[in-house]
Amino acid sequence: MATRKNELVFCPLGGAGEIGMNLGLYGFGPKGSRKWIIVDLGVAFADATIPGIDVILPDIRFIEEERDNLLGIFLTHAHEDHYGAIVDLWPRLQAPVYATPFSAALLRAKLVDEPGAPEVPIKDVPLGGTVELGPFTIDFVSLTHSIPEPNGLIINTSEGSVFHTGDWKIDSDPLIGEGFNQKMLEALGKRGCRAIICDSTNVFREGVSPTEGEVATVLERLIGDATKRVGVTSFASNVARLRAAILAADKAGRKTILAGRSMFRMIGVGVETGYLADIPPLTPVDQFASLPRDKVMILMTGSQGESRAALARIARDNHPDIRFAPGDQIIFSSRTIPGNEKAVSGLQNALVRNGINILTDADDLVHVSGHPRRGELSQMYGWVKPELAIPVHGESRHLHEHARFAKSLGVPETQIVHNGDMVRLAPGPATLVDEVPAGRIYRDGRIHINEGDDALGERRKLSYAGMIAISLVISAKGEMKTDPDAVIYGIPDELGDGIYIEDIVFDAIDTTWRTLPRPRRKDPDTLAKAIRGGVRSAVSNAWGKKTICEVMVSIVS
Repeated sequence: MATRKNELVFCPLGGAGEIGMNLGLYGFGPKGSRKWIIVDLGVAFADATIPGIDVILPDIRFIEEERDNLLGIFLTHAHEDHYGAIVDLWPRLQAPVYATPFSAALLRAKLVDEPGAPEVPIKDVPLGGTVELGPFTIDFVSLTHSIPEPNGLIINTSEGSVFHTGDWKIDSDPLIGEGFNQKMLEALGKRGCRAIICDSTNVFREGVSPTEGEVATVLERLIGDATKRVGVTSFASNVARLRAAILAADKAGRKTILAGRSMFRMIGVGVETGYLADIPPLTPVDQFASLPRDKVMILMTGSQGESRAALARIARDNHPDIRFAPGDQIIFSSRTIPGNEKAVSGLQNALVRNGINILTDADDLVHVSGHPRRGELSQMYGWVKPELAIPVHGESRHLHEHARFAKSLGVPETQIVHNGDMVRLAPGPATLVDEVPAGRIYRDGRIHINEGDDALGERRKLSYAGMIAISLVISAKGEMKTDPDAVIYGIPDELGDGIYIEDIVFDAIDTTWRTLPRPRRKDPDTLAKAIRGGVRSAVSNAWGKKTICEVMVSIVS
Protein backbone atom coordinates (compact mmCIF):
# COMPACT_ATOMS: atom_id res chain seq x y z
CA MET A 1 0.00 0.00 0.00
CA ALA A 2 1.44 3.37 -1.02
CA THR A 3 2.27 5.80 1.75
CA ARG A 4 0.38 9.09 1.51
CA LYS A 5 2.73 12.03 1.03
CA ASN A 6 3.05 14.98 3.35
CA GLU A 7 1.91 18.29 1.87
CA LEU A 8 2.39 21.87 3.01
CA VAL A 9 -0.73 23.92 2.24
CA PHE A 10 -1.86 27.51 2.72
CA CYS A 11 -5.49 28.64 2.89
CA PRO A 12 -6.62 32.19 3.70
CA LEU A 13 -10.03 32.58 5.32
CA GLY A 14 -9.70 36.36 5.37
CA GLY A 15 -7.45 39.09 4.01
CA ALA A 16 -7.04 37.73 0.45
CA GLY A 17 -9.09 39.83 -1.96
CA GLU A 18 -9.71 42.43 0.73
CA ILE A 19 -7.79 44.62 3.16
CA GLY A 20 -8.64 43.58 6.71
CA MET A 21 -10.08 40.54 8.53
CA ASN A 22 -6.79 38.64 8.18
CA LEU A 23 -6.77 34.90 8.84
CA GLY A 24 -4.28 32.51 7.25
CA LEU A 25 -4.18 28.74 7.72
CA TYR A 26 -1.11 26.57 7.27
CA GLY A 27 -1.53 22.82 7.15
CA PHE A 28 1.01 20.01 7.03
CA GLY A 29 0.56 16.30 6.49
CA PRO A 30 -1.30 13.97 4.13
CA LYS A 31 -4.68 15.09 2.89
CA GLY A 32 -7.30 14.23 5.49
CA SER A 33 -4.89 14.11 8.44
CA ARG A 34 -3.10 17.45 8.47
CA LYS A 35 -1.99 19.48 11.47
CA TRP A 36 -2.86 23.18 11.34
CA ILE A 37 -1.77 26.55 12.64
CA ILE A 38 -3.59 29.87 12.30
CA VAL A 39 -1.73 33.09 11.54
CA ASP A 40 -3.73 36.09 12.72
CA LEU A 41 -7.41 36.27 13.58
CA GLY A 42 -8.68 39.72 12.67
CA VAL A 43 -11.84 41.70 12.06
CA ALA A 44 -13.11 44.11 9.44
CA PHE A 45 -15.31 47.09 10.17
CA ALA A 46 -18.72 47.51 8.60
CA ASP A 47 -19.97 50.57 6.76
CA ALA A 48 -23.41 52.10 6.43
CA THR A 49 -24.49 49.46 3.89
CA ILE A 50 -24.91 46.97 6.75
CA PRO A 51 -27.21 48.73 9.22
CA GLY A 52 -26.70 47.84 12.87
CA ILE A 53 -23.42 45.98 12.28
CA ASP A 54 -20.07 47.37 13.45
CA VAL A 55 -17.71 44.40 13.31
CA ILE A 56 -17.26 41.67 10.70
CA LEU A 57 -15.59 38.35 11.52
CA PRO A 58 -14.19 35.62 9.26
CA ASP A 59 -16.18 32.44 8.76
CA ILE A 60 -14.14 29.75 10.54
CA ARG A 61 -16.33 26.70 9.89
CA PHE A 62 -13.55 24.81 8.15
CA ILE A 63 -10.89 25.16 10.83
CA GLU A 64 -13.48 24.76 13.60
CA GLU A 65 -14.20 21.29 12.22
CA GLU A 66 -10.43 20.65 12.32
CA ARG A 67 -10.12 21.93 15.89
CA ASP A 68 -8.64 18.68 17.20
CA ASN A 69 -5.78 19.14 14.72
CA LEU A 70 -5.29 22.85 15.41
CA LEU A 71 -2.00 23.36 17.24
CA GLY A 72 -1.94 27.11 17.82
CA ILE A 73 -2.85 30.66 16.82
CA PHE A 74 0.06 32.97 15.97
CA LEU A 75 -0.23 36.77 15.98
CA THR A 76 2.01 38.85 13.76
CA HIS A 77 0.97 42.04 15.59
CA ALA A 78 -1.88 43.62 17.52
CA HIS A 79 -3.85 45.64 15.00
CA GLU A 80 -7.57 44.92 15.08
CA ASP A 81 -7.59 43.50 11.57
CA HIS A 82 -5.04 40.91 12.72
CA TYR A 83 -6.11 40.05 16.29
CA GLY A 84 -9.50 41.67 16.89
CA ALA A 85 -11.59 38.49 16.39
CA ILE A 86 -9.96 36.50 19.17
CA VAL A 87 -12.50 37.51 21.82
CA ASP A 88 -15.41 36.40 19.62
CA LEU A 89 -13.99 33.33 17.90
CA TRP A 90 -11.51 31.79 20.31
CA PRO A 91 -14.21 29.75 22.16
CA ARG A 92 -14.85 27.91 18.88
CA LEU A 93 -11.14 27.12 18.42
CA GLN A 94 -9.65 26.82 21.92
CA ALA A 95 -6.02 26.75 20.81
CA PRO A 96 -3.17 28.56 22.58
CA VAL A 97 -2.29 32.02 21.26
CA TYR A 98 1.39 32.83 20.61
CA ALA A 99 2.50 36.47 20.54
CA THR A 100 5.46 38.68 21.38
CA PRO A 101 5.25 40.71 24.63
CA PHE A 102 3.54 43.88 23.39
CA SER A 103 0.85 42.02 21.43
CA ALA A 104 0.33 39.63 24.33
CA ALA A 105 -0.03 42.51 26.81
CA LEU A 106 -2.47 44.34 24.55
CA LEU A 107 -4.55 41.19 24.09
CA ARG A 108 -4.68 40.66 27.85
CA ALA A 109 -5.81 44.27 28.33
CA LYS A 110 -8.47 43.82 25.66
CA LEU A 111 -9.78 40.66 27.33
CA VAL A 112 -10.01 42.44 30.69
CA ASP A 113 -12.06 45.24 29.11
CA GLU A 114 -14.52 42.87 27.40
CA PRO A 115 -17.40 41.66 29.62
CA GLY A 116 -17.64 37.87 29.55
CA ALA A 117 -14.40 37.46 27.58
CA PRO A 118 -13.01 33.91 27.48
CA GLU A 119 -9.89 32.88 29.39
CA VAL A 120 -7.52 32.66 26.45
CA PRO A 121 -4.19 30.87 27.06
CA ILE A 122 -1.60 33.38 25.82
CA LYS A 123 1.98 32.23 25.31
CA ASP A 124 4.57 35.02 25.33
CA VAL A 125 7.27 34.61 22.69
CA PRO A 126 10.47 36.69 23.00
CA LEU A 127 11.44 38.93 20.12
CA GLY A 128 13.21 36.78 17.56
CA GLY A 129 11.99 33.67 19.38
CA THR A 130 11.13 30.24 18.03
CA VAL A 131 8.14 27.98 18.70
CA GLU A 132 8.09 24.26 17.86
CA LEU A 133 4.64 22.75 17.36
CA GLY A 134 4.14 19.35 15.78
CA PRO A 135 5.58 19.43 12.25
CA PHE A 136 6.08 23.22 12.39
CA THR A 137 9.00 25.29 13.66
CA ILE A 138 8.00 28.95 13.65
CA ASP A 139 10.62 31.71 13.84
CA PHE A 140 9.47 35.23 14.76
CA VAL A 141 11.24 37.93 12.70
CA SER A 142 11.22 41.52 13.95
CA LEU A 143 10.02 43.95 11.27
CA THR A 144 8.80 47.57 11.30
CA HIS A 145 5.22 48.78 10.94
CA SER A 146 2.92 51.32 12.63
CA ILE A 147 2.68 49.43 15.94
CA PRO A 148 5.30 47.97 18.26
CA GLU A 149 6.62 44.48 17.61
CA PRO A 150 5.35 43.63 14.13
CA ASN A 151 6.59 40.18 13.24
CA GLY A 152 7.03 38.16 10.13
CA LEU A 153 6.86 34.40 10.63
CA ILE A 154 9.21 31.91 9.04
CA ILE A 155 7.23 28.67 9.05
CA ASN A 156 9.67 25.78 8.69
CA THR A 157 8.64 22.23 7.74
CA SER A 158 10.33 19.18 6.23
CA GLU A 159 8.89 20.25 2.86
CA GLY A 160 10.36 23.75 2.97
CA SER A 161 10.10 27.15 4.62
CA VAL A 162 7.46 29.83 4.10
CA PHE A 163 7.81 33.49 5.06
CA HIS A 164 4.51 35.06 6.14
CA THR A 165 5.26 38.78 6.30
CA GLY A 166 2.24 40.14 8.14
CA ASP A 167 2.10 43.95 7.81
CA TRP A 168 5.46 45.64 7.35
CA LYS A 169 7.55 48.40 5.87
CA ILE A 170 11.28 49.11 5.94
CA ASP A 171 11.76 51.95 8.42
CA SER A 172 15.34 52.97 9.14
CA ASP A 173 14.18 55.26 11.97
CA PRO A 174 11.16 53.63 13.65
CA LEU A 175 11.81 55.51 16.95
CA ILE A 176 10.93 52.49 19.12
CA GLY A 177 11.55 48.76 19.02
CA GLU A 178 14.30 46.56 17.66
CA GLY A 179 13.93 47.62 14.04
CA PHE A 180 14.01 45.52 10.91
CA ASN A 181 15.88 42.20 11.14
CA GLN A 182 17.41 42.17 7.67
CA LYS A 183 20.04 39.58 8.60
CA MET A 184 17.46 36.96 9.50
CA LEU A 185 15.76 37.41 6.12
CA GLU A 186 19.02 37.25 4.22
CA ALA A 187 19.82 34.00 6.04
CA LEU A 188 16.45 32.60 4.96
CA GLY A 189 17.19 33.54 1.37
CA LYS A 190 20.54 31.76 1.49
CA ARG A 191 19.19 28.49 2.88
CA GLY A 192 16.09 28.55 0.67
CA CYS A 193 12.61 30.02 0.91
CA ARG A 194 9.87 28.03 -0.75
CA ALA A 195 7.23 30.79 -0.62
CA ILE A 196 6.52 34.30 0.61
CA ILE A 197 3.00 35.30 1.66
CA CYS A 198 3.29 39.05 1.38
CA ASP A 199 1.54 42.36 2.15
CA SER A 200 0.19 44.03 -1.02
CA THR A 201 -1.35 47.24 0.37
CA ASN A 202 0.95 49.79 -1.29
CA VAL A 203 2.02 47.82 -4.36
CA PHE A 204 0.85 50.64 -6.65
CA ARG A 205 3.11 53.22 -4.96
CA GLU A 206 6.62 53.78 -6.23
CA GLY A 207 9.68 54.46 -4.09
CA VAL A 208 10.02 53.84 -0.36
CA SER A 209 8.01 55.10 2.60
CA PRO A 210 9.22 57.99 4.76
CA THR A 211 10.20 57.11 8.33
CA GLU A 212 8.51 57.67 11.68
CA GLY A 213 11.52 59.78 12.61
CA GLU A 214 10.71 62.21 9.81
CA VAL A 215 7.12 62.52 11.03
CA ALA A 216 8.36 63.15 14.58
CA THR A 217 10.49 66.06 13.32
CA VAL A 218 7.49 67.63 11.60
CA LEU A 219 5.24 67.18 14.64
CA GLU A 220 7.86 68.82 16.84
CA ARG A 221 7.97 71.83 14.51
CA LEU A 222 4.19 72.18 14.19
CA ILE A 223 3.48 71.80 17.90
CA GLY A 224 6.36 74.13 18.76
CA ASP A 225 5.10 76.81 16.34
CA ALA A 226 1.48 76.68 17.54
CA THR A 227 0.31 79.71 19.50
CA LYS A 228 -2.97 78.35 20.84
CA ARG A 229 -4.44 75.01 21.80
CA VAL A 230 -3.24 71.95 19.84
CA GLY A 231 -4.92 68.62 19.32
CA VAL A 232 -3.39 65.56 17.68
CA THR A 233 -5.49 62.65 16.51
CA SER A 234 -3.89 59.43 15.36
CA PHE A 235 -4.34 55.69 15.39
CA ALA A 236 -3.95 54.80 19.05
CA SER A 237 -1.93 51.71 18.13
CA ASN A 238 0.88 53.82 16.64
CA VAL A 239 2.80 54.04 19.89
CA ALA A 240 5.83 55.62 18.21
CA ARG A 241 3.58 58.42 16.92
CA LEU A 242 2.00 58.94 20.34
CA ARG A 243 5.44 59.11 21.91
CA ALA A 244 6.63 61.62 19.29
CA ALA A 245 3.62 63.88 19.91
CA ILE A 246 3.99 63.72 23.71
CA LEU A 247 7.70 64.51 23.58
CA ALA A 248 7.09 67.34 21.12
CA ALA A 249 4.48 68.82 23.44
CA ASP A 250 6.81 68.54 26.42
CA LYS A 251 9.60 70.30 24.50
CA ALA A 252 7.15 73.11 23.66
CA GLY A 253 6.19 73.49 27.33
CA ARG A 254 2.78 71.89 26.89
CA LYS A 255 1.00 69.36 29.09
CA THR A 256 -0.51 66.34 27.37
CA ILE A 257 -4.07 65.23 28.08
CA LEU A 258 -5.47 61.98 26.69
CA ALA A 259 -8.99 61.68 25.33
CA GLY A 260 -10.41 58.34 24.23
CA ARG A 261 -10.56 54.91 25.80
CA SER A 262 -8.18 53.24 23.36
CA MET A 263 -5.58 55.96 23.97
CA PHE A 264 -5.52 55.13 27.66
CA ARG A 265 -5.29 51.39 26.95
CA MET A 266 -2.45 51.82 24.44
CA ILE A 267 -0.46 54.23 26.60
CA GLY A 268 -0.84 51.86 29.54
CA VAL A 269 0.45 48.88 27.59
CA GLY A 270 3.23 51.01 26.07
CA VAL A 271 4.43 52.00 29.54
CA GLU A 272 4.06 48.43 30.83
CA THR A 273 6.23 47.01 28.03
CA GLY A 274 8.85 49.76 28.22
CA TYR A 275 8.18 51.50 24.92
CA LEU A 276 6.95 54.67 26.64
CA ALA A 277 9.25 54.63 29.63
CA ASP A 278 10.70 58.04 28.74
CA ILE A 279 7.51 60.09 28.36
CA PRO A 280 6.71 62.79 30.94
CA PRO A 281 3.73 62.39 33.29
CA LEU A 282 0.38 62.89 31.59
CA THR A 283 -2.13 65.45 32.85
CA PRO A 284 -5.61 64.39 34.04
CA VAL A 285 -8.45 65.62 31.84
CA ASP A 286 -10.12 67.41 34.74
CA GLN A 287 -7.28 69.97 34.63
CA PHE A 288 -8.09 70.96 31.06
CA ALA A 289 -10.08 74.08 31.97
CA SER A 290 -7.29 75.44 34.18
CA LEU A 291 -4.52 75.19 31.58
CA PRO A 292 -3.68 78.16 29.31
CA ARG A 293 -4.43 77.54 25.64
CA ASP A 294 -0.75 77.64 24.70
CA LYS A 295 0.21 75.14 27.41
CA VAL A 296 -1.83 72.07 26.48
CA MET A 297 -1.96 69.37 23.82
CA ILE A 298 -4.86 66.93 23.53
CA LEU A 299 -3.97 63.49 22.18
CA MET A 300 -7.24 61.97 21.08
CA THR A 301 -9.02 59.17 19.25
CA GLY A 302 -11.37 59.74 16.32
CA SER A 303 -9.14 60.25 13.27
CA GLN A 304 -11.51 58.08 11.19
CA GLY A 305 -14.61 60.12 11.98
CA GLU A 306 -15.99 57.57 14.47
CA SER A 307 -19.17 59.10 15.86
CA ARG A 308 -18.54 58.03 19.46
CA ALA A 309 -14.83 58.86 19.58
CA ALA A 310 -13.40 61.78 21.53
CA LEU A 311 -12.77 64.04 18.52
CA ALA A 312 -16.33 63.70 17.20
CA ARG A 313 -17.69 64.64 20.62
CA ILE A 314 -15.36 67.63 20.73
CA ALA A 315 -16.50 68.68 17.24
CA ARG A 316 -20.14 68.46 18.39
CA ASP A 317 -19.20 70.44 21.51
CA ASN A 318 -20.60 67.76 23.82
CA HIS A 319 -17.42 66.35 25.34
CA PRO A 320 -17.78 66.53 29.15
CA ASP A 321 -14.36 68.08 29.74
CA ILE A 322 -12.71 69.33 26.55
CA ARG A 323 -13.56 72.37 24.42
CA PHE A 324 -11.74 73.80 21.42
CA ALA A 325 -12.09 77.43 20.42
CA PRO A 326 -11.61 79.39 17.16
CA GLY A 327 -7.93 79.60 16.29
CA ASP A 328 -7.03 76.27 17.92
CA GLN A 329 -5.43 73.62 15.72
CA ILE A 330 -6.03 69.90 15.26
CA ILE A 331 -3.46 67.75 13.46
CA PHE A 332 -4.76 64.62 11.73
CA SER A 333 -1.65 62.43 12.07
CA SER A 334 -3.32 59.61 10.18
CA ARG A 335 -4.65 58.53 6.82
CA THR A 336 -8.30 58.07 5.98
CA ILE A 337 -9.09 54.38 5.64
CA PRO A 338 -11.04 53.67 2.43
CA GLY A 339 -14.74 53.74 3.25
CA ASN A 340 -14.33 56.38 5.96
CA GLU A 341 -13.97 59.36 3.61
CA LYS A 342 -17.47 60.73 4.17
CA ALA A 343 -17.27 60.45 7.97
CA VAL A 344 -13.84 62.10 8.11
CA SER A 345 -14.87 64.86 5.72
CA GLY A 346 -17.97 65.59 7.78
CA LEU A 347 -15.90 65.74 10.96
CA GLN A 348 -13.32 68.06 9.45
CA ASN A 349 -16.02 70.33 8.04
CA ALA A 350 -17.63 70.57 11.48
CA LEU A 351 -14.30 71.56 13.02
CA VAL A 352 -13.66 74.20 10.36
CA ARG A 353 -17.15 75.66 10.83
CA ASN A 354 -16.26 76.12 14.49
CA GLY A 355 -13.19 78.12 13.54
CA ILE A 356 -10.68 75.36 14.29
CA ASN A 357 -7.70 74.99 11.98
CA ILE A 358 -7.08 71.48 10.71
CA LEU A 359 -3.89 70.07 9.27
CA THR A 360 -3.64 66.75 7.40
CA ASP A 361 -1.05 64.76 5.50
CA ALA A 362 -2.02 66.80 2.44
CA ASP A 363 -0.51 69.83 4.18
CA ASP A 364 2.65 68.39 5.73
CA LEU A 365 4.41 65.13 6.57
CA VAL A 366 2.27 64.29 9.60
CA HIS A 367 1.65 60.65 8.66
CA VAL A 368 3.42 57.80 6.90
CA SER A 369 2.01 54.43 5.91
CA GLY A 370 3.04 51.24 7.66
CA HIS A 371 3.04 49.21 4.44
CA PRO A 372 5.73 48.67 1.79
CA ARG A 373 5.94 50.53 -1.47
CA ARG A 374 7.49 48.96 -4.55
CA GLY A 375 11.03 49.93 -3.53
CA GLU A 376 10.66 48.12 -0.23
CA LEU A 377 9.07 45.10 -1.89
CA SER A 378 12.06 44.93 -4.21
CA GLN A 379 14.44 44.88 -1.25
CA MET A 380 12.42 42.19 0.53
CA TYR A 381 12.38 39.92 -2.52
CA GLY A 382 16.10 40.48 -2.96
CA TRP A 383 16.80 39.28 0.57
CA VAL A 384 14.37 36.37 0.79
CA LYS A 385 14.67 35.08 -2.81
CA PRO A 386 11.42 33.07 -2.72
CA GLU A 387 10.60 30.41 -5.29
CA LEU A 388 6.92 31.35 -5.04
CA ALA A 389 5.08 34.60 -4.26
CA ILE A 390 1.50 34.65 -2.97
CA PRO A 391 0.19 38.19 -2.51
CA VAL A 392 -2.29 38.82 0.35
CA HIS A 393 -3.56 41.83 2.31
CA GLY A 394 -5.07 43.47 -0.72
CA GLU A 395 -8.06 43.66 -3.02
CA SER A 396 -8.00 41.73 -6.27
CA ARG A 397 -6.32 44.57 -8.15
CA HIS A 398 -3.56 44.71 -5.53
CA LEU A 399 -3.01 40.95 -5.67
CA HIS A 400 -2.72 40.83 -9.45
CA GLU A 401 -0.39 43.84 -9.59
CA HIS A 402 1.76 42.35 -6.82
CA ALA A 403 2.01 39.06 -8.72
CA ARG A 404 3.07 40.91 -11.88
CA PHE A 405 5.63 42.89 -9.91
CA ALA A 406 7.04 39.76 -8.27
CA LYS A 407 7.42 38.17 -11.70
CA SER A 408 9.33 41.25 -12.88
CA LEU A 409 11.72 40.76 -9.95
CA GLY A 410 12.52 37.25 -11.11
CA VAL A 411 10.30 35.18 -8.82
CA PRO A 412 9.75 31.88 -10.70
CA GLU A 413 6.18 31.21 -9.53
CA THR A 414 3.27 33.37 -8.45
CA GLN A 415 -0.17 32.30 -7.30
CA ILE A 416 -3.30 34.40 -6.80
CA VAL A 417 -5.53 33.16 -4.00
CA HIS A 418 -8.76 34.44 -2.53
CA ASN A 419 -10.46 33.56 0.71
CA GLY A 420 -11.26 29.85 0.81
CA ASP A 421 -8.69 28.82 -1.80
CA MET A 422 -6.35 26.09 -0.56
CA VAL A 423 -3.02 26.00 -2.35
CA ARG A 424 -0.40 23.30 -2.02
CA LEU A 425 2.94 25.02 -1.54
CA ALA A 426 5.04 21.85 -1.51
CA PRO A 427 6.01 19.39 -2.77
CA GLY A 428 5.93 20.38 -6.41
CA PRO A 429 4.66 23.55 -8.07
CA ALA A 430 1.97 25.63 -6.37
CA THR A 431 -1.43 24.13 -7.10
CA LEU A 432 -4.97 24.92 -5.97
CA VAL A 433 -6.06 21.66 -4.36
CA ASP A 434 -9.30 22.54 -2.58
CA GLU A 435 -11.88 25.21 -1.86
CA VAL A 436 -13.23 25.48 1.67
CA PRO A 437 -16.10 27.53 3.13
CA ALA A 438 -15.11 31.17 3.56
CA GLY A 439 -17.25 34.20 4.17
CA ARG A 440 -18.28 36.69 6.78
CA ILE A 441 -19.93 36.59 10.16
CA TYR A 442 -21.49 39.73 11.57
CA ARG A 443 -21.39 40.68 15.21
CA ASP A 444 -24.93 41.85 15.84
CA GLY A 445 -25.15 43.12 19.40
CA ARG A 446 -24.20 40.13 21.54
CA ILE A 447 -24.79 37.47 18.91
CA HIS A 448 -23.22 36.38 15.62
CA ILE A 449 -25.22 36.07 12.41
CA ASN A 450 -24.31 34.90 8.91
CA GLU A 451 -23.93 37.41 6.10
CA GLY A 452 -26.98 35.97 4.33
CA ASP A 453 -29.29 36.34 7.33
CA ASP A 454 -32.73 37.67 6.38
CA ALA A 455 -32.56 40.27 9.15
CA LEU A 456 -29.86 42.18 7.32
CA GLY A 457 -31.86 42.38 4.11
CA GLU A 458 -34.88 43.57 6.06
CA ARG A 459 -32.81 46.27 7.76
CA ARG A 460 -31.58 47.52 4.41
CA LYS A 461 -35.16 47.72 3.16
CA LEU A 462 -36.19 49.54 6.32
CA SER A 463 -33.38 52.07 5.88
CA TYR A 464 -34.37 52.61 2.25
CA ALA A 465 -38.15 52.66 2.28
CA GLY A 466 -39.47 52.60 5.85
CA MET A 467 -42.23 50.44 7.24
CA ILE A 468 -45.98 50.47 7.83
CA ALA A 469 -47.48 48.30 10.59
CA ILE A 470 -51.26 47.78 10.40
CA SER A 471 -53.52 46.20 13.00
CA LEU A 472 -57.03 44.92 12.20
CA VAL A 473 -59.58 43.44 14.61
CA ILE A 474 -62.36 41.37 13.00
CA SER A 475 -65.11 39.04 14.13
CA ALA A 476 -65.39 35.37 13.23
CA LYS A 477 -68.02 36.44 10.70
CA GLY A 478 -65.58 38.75 8.91
CA GLU A 479 -66.84 42.04 10.32
CA MET A 480 -64.54 44.94 11.26
CA LYS A 481 -64.87 45.38 15.06
CA THR A 482 -62.79 48.57 15.44
CA ASP A 483 -61.24 51.14 13.16
CA PRO A 484 -57.93 49.97 11.63
CA ASP A 485 -54.76 51.18 13.29
CA ALA A 486 -51.55 51.99 11.39
CA VAL A 487 -48.10 53.06 12.53
CA ILE A 488 -45.78 54.53 9.89
CA TYR A 489 -41.99 54.55 10.23
CA GLY A 490 -39.40 56.27 8.03
CA ILE A 491 -41.77 57.65 5.38
CA PRO A 492 -42.35 61.38 4.81
CA ASP A 493 -45.65 62.61 6.27
CA GLU A 494 -46.52 64.58 3.14
CA LEU A 495 -45.70 63.42 -0.36
CA GLY A 496 -46.39 66.76 -2.00
CA ASP A 497 -49.44 68.61 -3.36
CA GLY A 498 -51.30 68.09 -0.10
CA ILE A 499 -51.07 64.29 -0.35
CA TYR A 500 -50.48 62.72 3.07
CA ILE A 501 -49.10 59.22 3.53
CA GLU A 502 -51.55 58.47 6.32
CA ASP A 503 -54.52 59.22 4.05
CA ILE A 504 -53.12 56.95 1.34
CA VAL A 505 -52.69 54.10 3.82
CA PHE A 506 -56.18 54.29 5.30
CA ASP A 507 -57.82 54.80 1.89
CA ALA A 508 -56.01 51.67 0.64
CA ILE A 509 -57.14 49.68 3.67
CA ASP A 510 -60.73 50.80 3.17
CA THR A 511 -60.72 50.10 -0.59
CA THR A 512 -59.19 46.64 -0.16
CA TRP A 513 -61.62 45.75 2.63
CA ARG A 514 -64.68 46.81 0.60
CA THR A 515 -63.59 45.00 -2.55
CA LEU A 516 -62.65 41.77 -0.80
CA PRO A 517 -65.47 39.20 -0.82
CA ARG A 518 -66.96 38.59 2.65
CA PRO A 519 -65.95 34.91 2.79
CA ARG A 520 -62.31 35.87 2.24
CA ARG A 521 -62.46 38.47 5.01
CA LYS A 522 -62.94 35.66 7.54
CA ASP A 523 -59.51 34.16 6.79
CA PRO A 524 -56.83 36.15 8.66
CA ASP A 525 -54.02 35.12 6.31
CA THR A 526 -55.99 35.98 3.17
CA LEU A 527 -57.08 39.31 4.64
CA ALA A 528 -53.58 40.24 5.78
CA LYS A 529 -52.13 39.41 2.36
CA ALA A 530 -54.76 41.46 0.54
CA ILE A 531 -54.37 44.51 2.81
CA ARG A 532 -50.58 44.29 2.57
CA GLY A 533 -50.68 44.21 -1.21
CA GLY A 534 -53.20 47.03 -1.48
CA VAL A 535 -51.29 49.35 0.86
CA ARG A 536 -47.89 48.66 -0.70
CA SER A 537 -49.27 49.26 -4.19
CA ALA A 538 -50.97 52.52 -3.22
CA VAL A 539 -47.90 53.86 -1.41
CA SER A 540 -45.63 52.85 -4.30
CA ASN A 541 -47.84 54.62 -6.83
CA ALA A 542 -47.80 57.82 -4.79
CA TRP A 543 -44.24 57.77 -3.44
CA GLY A 544 -42.27 55.73 -5.94
CA LYS A 545 -40.85 53.34 -3.34
CA LYS A 546 -42.03 49.94 -2.13
CA THR A 547 -42.15 50.04 1.62
CA ILE A 548 -42.25 47.12 4.04
CA CYS A 549 -45.80 46.52 5.20
CA GLU A 550 -46.78 44.18 8.03
CA VAL A 551 -50.44 43.43 8.80
CA MET A 552 -51.62 41.83 12.03
CA VAL A 553 -55.19 40.46 12.10
CA SER A 554 -56.87 39.60 15.40
CA ILE A 555 -60.16 37.69 15.61
CA VAL A 556 -62.55 38.35 18.50
CA SER A 557 -65.88 36.77 19.28
